[in-house]
Amino acid sequence: MSDGRRAIVVMGVSGCGKTSVGAGLAAHLGAPFVEGDALHPAANVAKMASGSPLIDADRWPWLSAIAARVAVEPERVIVVSCSALKRAYRDLLRAEAGRPVGFLYLHGSEAMLAERMNARQGHFMPPALLTSQLATLEDPRGESGVVTVEIGGALETVVAAAIAAAQVFVEPSGSARP
Repeated sequence: MSDGRRAIVVMGVSGCGKTSVGAGLAAHLGAPFVEGDALHPAANVAKMASGSPLIDADRWPWLSAIAARVAVEPERVIVVSCSALKRAYRDLLRAEAGRPVGFLYLHGSEAMLAERMNARQGHFMPPALLTSQLATLEDPRGESGVVTVEIGGALETVVAAAIAAAQVFVEPSGSARP
């Protein structure tokens, strides 16, 4: 893993803005962006859409698929959205990604997250599952390799904060930190 390649996983519960912030960060870095939800097996999407939360057995193959996608990416930096709710999930991504992985944790209040989930349309994750996601979340603040961005404010403000926070993972000169 000393080839300078790096992955940044934009993480958090549903409704925190992983896709929007991750895409904005990737665009700024000139890096590919992988929407982690697109790698869910159809059975996982159907389960969540029906209002049933995923269990660990549902998540392990999905997390491995994300790590495999990161491992084969030839670009020096890749940005991925993934809830990564438990430390064990983050550890799997670290172990299987084939490159160092940093996590950008998008944090907001339950009320703000619920408001965002209720406002969005066409997403398979119903707002009713927010409670189970928050219950599953093992707060990563203070964990090595994790930086936190508060999600209050306009999207542009949050993306700018994410770009600034991601500098701990990628040097301004363009070389990855060890």
